[in-house]
Amino acid sequence: MSSVFSKIIAGELPGQIVWKDEHCVVMATIEPMRPGHVMVVPLEQVDKFNDVDPDVFAHMAKVSQVVAHAQEKAFDVPRAVTAILGFEVPHTHIHVIPAESESAAYVQNAKQAPAEEIAEAMDKLRGALADLGYGEKIPSA
Repeated sequence: MSSVFSKIIAGELPGQIVWKDEHCVVMATIEPMRPGHVMVVPLEQVDKFNDVDPDVFAHMAKVSQVVAHAQEKAFDVPRAVTAILGFEVPHTHIHVIPAESESAAYVQNAKQAPAEEIAEAMDKLRGALADLGYGEKIPSA
């Protein structure tokens, strides 16, 4: 059974994808903990992160670092934080969240955001990724 992430990756459901390469995508969450919150998701649907191919997982970690640099630039925050939770969708994903403090990553801060707000935040993130030289990884709309 395909996860919601697999359906977004396949184009069967709409999603705000800000990065795509041969191993993973970076997409917005509809329930961000703060504006700019994204998830790094492997193309292959694997439920638990410890079952993801180690080379793919290492690549996802590298992409998470690039995204974190872009978030710091786009959202003027001192750092980004990551979390691997995974109970809500049976498809591994690394949350990358722009943060002023640890509380930015508290799950209870997640809330449904208007589509316009998500789109605006993802445009800022795409711009920062392009400024950092990753324009070729940003899918065209």
